[in-house]
Amino acid sequence: MADVNPPSPGTPTRAGIVAIIGAPNAGKSTLINQFVGSKIAIVTPKAQTTRSRVTGIAMAGQTQIVFVDTPGIFQPRRRLDRAMVGAAWKGAADADRILVLIDAERGFGAEVERILTELVGLGRGAILVLNKIDKVSKPTLLGLASALNERFTFEATFMISALTGDGVETLRNYLASRLPEGPWLYPEDQLADMPERLLAAEITREKLFLRLRDELPYASTVETEAWSEAPDGSVRINQVVYVTRESQKPIVLGKGGQTIKGIGSAARREMEEVFDRRVHLFVFVKVRAGWLDDPERYREMGLDFPDEG
Repeated sequence: MADVNPPSPGTPTRAGIVAIIGAPNAGKSTLINQFVGSKIAIVTPKAQTTRSRVTGIAMAGQTQIVFVDTPGIFQPRRRLDRAMVGAAWKGAADADRILVLIDAERGFGAEVERILTELVGLGRGAILVLNKIDKVSKPTLLGLASALNERFTFEATFMISALTGDGVETLRNYLASRLPEGPWLYPEDQLADMPERLLAAEITREKLFLRLRDELPYASTVETEAWSEAPDGSVRINQVVYVTRESQKPIVLGKGGQTIKGIGSAARREMEEVFDRRVHLFVFVKVRAGWLDDPERYREMGLDFPDEG
């Protein structure tokens, strides 16, 4: 990753990394998409959608803010869970600033308490962001903010709606003023630090979540196996949805293959919008037993492979 200095003589530039941490479904992916002004992180009602660290890049005047949308922090039970939670805390430890995003509608529960306990151990300052303020009364918001600040001394508190964008610009400007002076880390027009092959896989994975919801096997993943450019500027993308057991294939395929066909059509339409070109998408479903214990699969998701425990 090369440093990029914009042509703005006489005006100091700033750049830094801001990690967004919180419980599953707190709205982290929605917020990073709002910051960036484009969709780079998948958003679904299902918890634990984000598995790896997603990097989005936003500009605020002469400041480049590199946002890291981390997996939701929850009580891990499986190896993949531990890898996801580990990625979240690594993202926080490496960042210049940490945003703790709280779902104001859910309030102060066990998951939030766990995050605050870990935050104390991390020994870092943090910024409190209460999300979904459009769904909660002002007295409730003020009470929640007070309770959270009693538990941990936040450097600042913001109240936003990641969905509507209310309060997001104020938060962005605050962050821009708190990042260190230095050259920009990415080109001015770059919105994300994610290979197109991975972004395409994430788009299809989102459509899987949205279509199947609670029917979707937890141990499922999407990989882009082939990507070929055509002379007319279009792209052919071959993807595989992997499940761990043969009995899970019919869930993803649907009767007569209609479910996977619908998922592929929705994914293709979004890819064409994101990549601004025609896309020929082919999605297959295969069984890969034991992929949850395969270090290579974790590396492809940008996760460390944790020891069994």
